[in-house]
Amino acid sequence: MKDGFFRVAAATPAVSVADVEENLERIEELVQQAAADGCGAVCFPELALTAYTCGDLFRDEALLSAAERGLARLMEETQNLDILCAVGLPVPWEGALYNCAAVFHKGKLLGLPAKARIPNYSEFYEARHFTPAPKAVQVDFAGQRVWLGKGLLFCCENVPGLKVGVEICEDLWSPLPPSVSLACNGATLVLNPSCSDETIGKAEYRRELVRQHSGRLLCAYVYTDSGLGESTTDMVFAGHDLIAENGSLLEESQLFTTGLISAEVDLERLSQERRRMNTWQPAFDQDVVRVPFRYEEGTLAAFVPQRDFARTPFVPQDAVGLSDRCQRILTMQSVGLATRLEHIHCKTAVVGLSGGLDSTLALLVTARAFDRLGLDRRGIHAVSMPCFGTTSRTKSNAQRIAEELGVDFREVSIERAVRQHFLDIGQEETSLDVTYENSQARERTQVLMDIANRLGGIVIGTGDLSELALGWATYNGDHMSMYGVNASIPKTLVRHLVSYVADHSEPRLQAALLDVLDTPVSPELLPPKDGEIAQKTEELVGPYELHDFFLYYMLRFGFGPGKIYRMACRAFAGEYDGATVKRWLTAFYRRFFTQQFKRSCLPDGPKVGSVTLSPRGDWRMPSDASWRVWERELQDL
Repeated sequence: MKDGFFRVAAATPAVSVADVEENLERIEELVQQAAADGCGAVCFPELALTAYTCGDLFRDEALLSAAERGLARLMEETQNLDILCAVGLPVPWEGALYNCAAVFHKGKLLGLPAKARIPNYSEFYEARHFTPAPKAVQVDFAGQRVWLGKGLLFCCENVPGLKVGVEICEDLWSPLPPSVSLACNGATLVLNPSCSDETIGKAEYRRELVRQHSGRLLCAYVYTDSGLGESTTDMVFAGHDLIAENGSLLEESQLFTTGLISAEVDLERLSQERRRMNTWQPAFDQDVVRVPFRYEEGTLAAFVPQRDFARTPFVPQDAVGLSDRCQRILTMQSVGLATRLEHIHCKTAVVGLSGGLDSTLALLVTARAFDRLGLDRRGIHAVSMPCFGTTSRTKSNAQRIAEELGVDFREVSIERAVRQHFLDIGQEETSLDVTYENSQARERTQVLMDIANRLGGIVIGTGDLSELALGWATYNGDHMSMYGVNASIPKTLVRHLVSYVADHSEPRLQAALLDVLDTPVSPELLPPKDGEIAQKTEELVGPYELHDFFLYYMLRFGFGPGKIYRMACRAFAGEYDGATVKRWLTAFYRRFFTQQFKRSCLPDGPKVGSVTLSPRGDWRMPSDASWRVWERELQDL
């Protein structure tokens, strides 16, 4: 309810078959708990008021009347709780019986969405009792006039982006679930009261079904399953509750348990995703009934987001996932380069090797590309170009890595050339300004380009995605190459890629790569102090882990600086205070906007992730765009 975050819950009570009174009490307890936990919506299982396994008792008027009275009592006893509830129960109307979810809020019954797909195969025989959902009609139920049927959409008037749709159990498993239409008509949150019996392998299938369906619909999906207490005459029920968002599983209950699970979904993220994908086509169907409701302003004001965010969103958090990701990315990079080399019939590549992370990764990728094409690695020319800021540590690491990889290594000192250039343009060598630094970067690029021309090869770019976002590159210096293999790799991921290769390398190469990983990130353009690197990038532009966090949520989801700031403060609590986060977030936006001109003329390079800055691919932005709107929001933090 703040920054687009909205807390939802799935609740599985233990049930007693046909005992509405006992089921009602257990449901009420969980509604109370969900409200106390700050949830804005809670979903209960299919036919939760009566239990699902009542069999032919569903034909008995006593049970149906008890369910209706039970719902009325439940709404009365929870009318002071500011939470949207969906509770399953049977609803008779006009000679038919419908499997419904009662959706209510603060004592008001908003609607009775009915199950559209009635299973009557294998262990299911619902058609014996229930009729498929009719087109929405108004009925009198539990003392209120309300809509019953399909196509009901519950629209919150004071939580932006919150529109709730409901489908029931088998609806999801069918070829065309009702939630597809509901989502196209605006539903960002889909609730599914379900009663899915447990069989071997079904939990895995169910989990993937819910997760992938939330991804297809670009929605949040709450799936609530019946569990303990359902009749085990022929089936067993495990209470498998799931909460997913846009293809990601946020929360999952343990099988054969009861109680509550909750998670915060990001409604703003879902809305941004729908706007971003032009294949998402909104609908405004005439037969969809939109039912309004609203929360108390005090409830919204009291809501405190608690969702956790990974500090490194580009990097998988589990070791197995990270290893697989690294292997796949290295393959994508090398395939991209190999394809380019093969296309232009080129058997020679030139890499400026500084002994730093980015150039090391570029060389490792180039070696893999040559191996893929069956080319001799001696056709790779790693060039060290020491100058005023080069340290013996980085220089020796560069040579060791080149030798261990079996590529040609050569050293071309650029000191004399740069000094001559200083004389030519009137630059004082004692003036350690931007001209002092950029002259070295441009001289190195000239050397690489000319060596590539002489050998009939191409220059492999080393700059990464984080540097492109910040404009941390010398225009027409290290900014330029003939193919940039690292262009879509953020700095936080570069480190893991090099580490992955180190873990799978022979001891001598491994030792050199580990020392590169231990070396401070630096362009080495200023003279060292006592032989050590004097110019540390992160002291100048800020921590890359913060910048990559900012970059991911700005480009991937279009979040504003205020939301990103609050997310970063939660993610990096204990490491960076609010003032530090604001300082570097401001620097990020300023640099991102003012350095677009460098990104507008990038060399080709392979896209490997969902966030890239290629002017031919994912990011098109005028170089003279103003950042005033973002600056003002930052100033107000």
